[in-house]
This record gives sequence, C-alpha cells and structure tokens, in this order.
Amino acid sequence: MKIEQKWQTLEVENGREQGKTLVAKINAFDTPEQAESLIGLDIYIEKSQLPKLQKGEHYWRDLIGLTVINQQQKVLGKVEDLVDTGANNVLIVGAGKSQKEHWIPYVKPFLLEVDITNGQILVDWDEDF
Repeated sequence: MKIEQKWQTLEVENGREQGKTLVAKINAFDTPEQAESLIGLDIYIEKSQLPKLQKGEHYWRDLIGLTVINQQQKVLGKVEDLVDTGANNVLIVGAGKSQKEHWIPYVKPFLLEVDITNGQILVDWDEDF
C-alpha cells in the first residue's frame, strides 16, 4: 500500500516503546515492503490523544514562545525550540537580532519555575553567558 503525500488517518493496531522509539503495527500494512512506504513520513496525532501529564510536567510544544527571565528579572528572550543533547534537554532562547541566543539546560538548578499561565520561565542563568 503506497501512502500519498497528504493527510491520511491510519489505524494503529498495536505498538510498544523500544528504547527511545516507538514500534507500531499499522492496519493494512502487513509486510515489511508495505511498511517501508512509511519511511521518512511525519506522523501526527491529535492533541486530545496525548496523555495527561503530572503536575510540573510540560510538553515541549507548550514551552515554545514562553518568555525566559532570569533571577535578576532580565528578559533573556523567548523559547524558540528545545533539543535533546543526550545528557539533558536544552531550551534554545532567542533574544532577537540585537542580542545573543542562549542555550539553557532544562534541568535544575538552572530551571527554577515554569509558569504556563503567565507565559514565563524563570531560570538561574547569567544574561552574558
């Protein structure tokens, strides 16, 4: 079965975590050759399908665009992206063309507070670093 390059709803029959990836059996894809047609395609799910998080946990998409402020109340910029370095996740904070970009580890002791409601992240980070 060949997947066209447009949005399509596919049914997952079952799946499991395997290391840092997911392995899934997609309905109507019964051979390795059929499954190969999915290589390189992006897979999306509805926001409503995401599991509810525990208090203090956040999806990366919810952090994008939040304003990052340090303990001296200096605005460092807005979260543009996050990356997984292997050791920990890192906030990429852009401050506009006139200021520098900050790569701030998304872990304690650097991460002090995430306030989704007010659109801010408080960090222990020097603006010159």
